[in-house]
Amino acid sequence: MKLELHWPDGIIETAEYNDGVSAEEILQDQKHACEHAILGCRKDRVPVRLNEPLHEDGMLELLDIRDAYANMSYQTTLIFLYIHAVHAACGRDVQIKVENSLSKGLFTTIHGARPDRTNARRIQKYMQEQVQAKTEIHETWYQREDVISEIRRHGGLSRIPVYETAPEVKGSYQCEINGESDFFFIHTLPHCGYLHSFEVRPYRTGLLLRFPHFKYPDNVPPFAEQPVLYGAFSEENHWQKLMHVHYAYDLNRMVESGQAEELVMLSEALHEKKIANIAELIRRKKKRIILIAGPSSSGKTSFARRLCIQLRVSGLNPLYLGTDDYFVDRKDMVPDENGELDFEALDAVDIMLFGTQMNGLLKGDTVDIPEFDFIDGKKIFGKRIVSIEPDQPIVIEGIHALNPKLTEGIAEDEKYRIYISPLTQLNIDRHHRVPTTDARMLRRMVRDHRTRGRKAAQTIREWPSVRRGEETWIFPYNGEADSFFNSHCLYELSVLKKYARPLLEGITPDQPEYPEAQRMLDFLAFFTELEDDSVILNNSILREFIGGSILVK
Repeated sequence: MKLELHWPDGIIETAEYNDGVSAEEILQDQKHACEHAILGCRKDRVPVRLNEPLHEDGMLELLDIRDAYANMSYQTTLIFLYIHAVHAACGRDVQIKVENSLSKGLFTTIHGARPDRTNARRIQKYMQEQVQAKTEIHETWYQREDVISEIRRHGGLSRIPVYETAPEVKGSYQCEINGESDFFFIHTLPHCGYLHSFEVRPYRTGLLLRFPHFKYPDNVPPFAEQPVLYGAFSEENHWQKLMHVHYAYDLNRMVESGQAEELVMLSEALHEKKIANIAELIRRKKKRIILIAGPSSSGKTSFARRLCIQLRVSGLNPLYLGTDDYFVDRKDMVPDENGELDFEALDAVDIMLFGTQMNGLLKGDTVDIPEFDFIDGKKIFGKRIVSIEPDQPIVIEGIHALNPKLTEGIAEDEKYRIYISPLTQLNIDRHHRVPTTDARMLRRMVRDHRTRGRKAAQTIREWPSVRRGEETWIFPYNGEADSFFNSHCLYELSVLKKYARPLLEGITPDQPEYPEAQRMLDFLAFFTELEDDSVILNNSILREFIGGSILVK
């Protein structure tokens, strides 16, 4: 059997193997030195388990944690081991919920045991013992109907709605370790020995399960407090209770029963209330430089314009600016080490001009604000000559808005910083979260197809680069925020599915982006499509992506 091996470092090798060889066996005999551990593989672009026998010629891609599927496989295996360890250390009756991403890990709650340091140590110790023993994880695929039967047989009735409300879900993998079984929707690793790095630590009301990251592939990243994000997730939990939507099947039932309109209106009302509260804080504190930042597809522009409206309701007359108009002229930009222009770097912004003009406006000067011509790649002056009143705030939106270097020459007492991101608290079930990054990619995919004619494959291809830029220029500064705005709409995945699914289905098996498209389609299968989205208001943040917004043209 002839296999073409594709390694993560770009090297391609062709070799002959015996029929029935597995990727795991190939790795044991292979002399190719990989920079990072191999944690997954794809045969002819279809994910297969590392210990699965291979029987046909073809391409075998070997994946490390920087690949989206291998990353999810590592996380899924770690979550399963963690669930088993909690039960082993704290008792079988303890219920675990994987809540959300936080501090380069997953925030989890355990009901029936204390999330204290003692239990965290006991859980981690048990997990490490299984890693050292390379305890096997058995995996069996079950069709959807058989999954429901197995769940009924084992008494896990609370999980049946996951499948009953999502008929597009084909099935899932039943995984077993030391007598503990659970169902997952992605391949687990063959044994616990692959889980080379993780940490369990108590945090607030739960436990953090931390693991390697694509920026730190070989170890657990340094811990950083994220109190703003923790508070935002706590607030989102409160909103979910108000709307009685905690899991995907709750949302599906509302869509199927015709209650989606009420959910949309309530969700939008909560957004409006939050924006009004932020505007009132700004008015009361007499802040004049309002800085808004967030990762790609957060809805920064819609939020900024809605904030401006609420500030006007509060009696203020804000001036709205975007940092994109302060780009350095293209001819003056310095290429990076690869000879390319990095438009996401802070160096791409004319910081000196920005600071000079903001201080000038604050002093009452008349300022010639530029408009950046993206076709010619230069700033155009003479179109926006403005001055402001002593109580007039300036609302500034851009990816670097929270970076202290952008505004280091401006008095601190003038600034109010807002971080915006769509944090998806909605889970598929207790053990399966909805990654925020997946929801953001869907937003970007739908918007870029509609406004720029971009194909879904291009969005998928560019997404790792987008995320690397966010890790460098956006996420490190979210702790600077005075307020956090969660731009996620509880109903949005049911809406985005209608627009994203045909785009993803258009990616063919011969394209490199096909595996990721299939992963996203498998994920969307858990959500019932909301066909009629006319009820969504034309100032909704979601309209920035699906179209019909009166705020973003």
